[in-house]
Amino acid sequence: MNTQANRLVGLLLTPLLGACLLAGCGGDGSAGDGGTNSQSLRAQEKRAREVADAWPGSSAAAAWSQGYYPVADTTQPPESGWHTEADKRAYETGTIVRRGSLPTTAITQGKVEWSNGSTLSRPLVEPNKAYQSFAHYNSQGPRLTVTGVKLGETTITTSRGPATVPAWLFTLDGYDAPLKQVAVAPSKLPEPPIGRAPQGSTDGLWSISRLAGTSADGRSLTVRATHGACDDGPVVHVLETDKNVVLYASVAGEQSGPCSAQLIEQSVKVELRQPLADRVVLDALTARPVPYGELSGVSPG
Repeated sequence: MNTQANRLVGLLLTPLLGACLLAGCGGDGSAGDGGTNSQSLRAQEKRAREVADAWPGSSAAAAWSQGYYPVADTTQPPESGWHTEADKRAYETGTIVRRGSLPTTAITQGKVEWSNGSTLSRPLVEPNKAYQSFAHYNSQGPRLTVTGVKLGETTITTSRGPATVPAWLFTLDGYDAPLKQVAVAPSKLPEPPIGRAPQGSTDGLWSISRLAGTSADGRSLTVRATHGACDDGPVVHVLETDKNVVLYASVAGEQSGPCSAQLIEQSVKVELRQPLADRVVLDALTARPVPYGELSGVSPG
């Protein structure tokens, strides 16, 4: 995750952590899986089951099944690969500059097309906004340079399977193959069929901030979970049904007493019993779908 995104996480979520610390949130870490006591874990699992049961047949599920939600990176490096490790590092840190200004476009809508023939019209993202989704850290040292852009298309994995979508093809200095950025905005995340878990009802339950990746066979997820400065890190449990996958997170080894209001984001791998397929990934605390992508990028919600 890039430095700017880390700063954004801190700015957005530190007040929430501070409130949690003042309220004495979290399990006591004395027993149970991941340091969460058995009573807390049962309450969290009960909440996960409530979320899992509420989604099937709901208007939220219908909206999800008809929307466009990427579940893979919307920025795609050149197909030929990076020439040097320095170029790869520049891409990973977003150290990308442009030569000259980017054009505007009169096109306002783009078409998402799935392999089964179904389509959906979505607003087109302006070239400059698309550029800003992957170029956001202007530091000294090695960098990549964008020299031009044109509209093309690419294929991306979505919650409804692979789809062909419009993409901005950014020419990079020294590269024959372009860097592709998906050019259509995802659908807005649907409002969940039930509300956020009431405070105090699920002792120690934390939210999953985002989905960072899915294995090729669909049997594991990588999520970004948060924890504080005075614990041993996040623990993510999973409840699977044939319609959805509900993730419920807590923290391990939480210490009592004063602690700085710091929120740390960490990758956690979650194993599934069955491939994810078209099941929606839900967060137990908020009952919302877990969005994919970086905070600084173009992402649903």
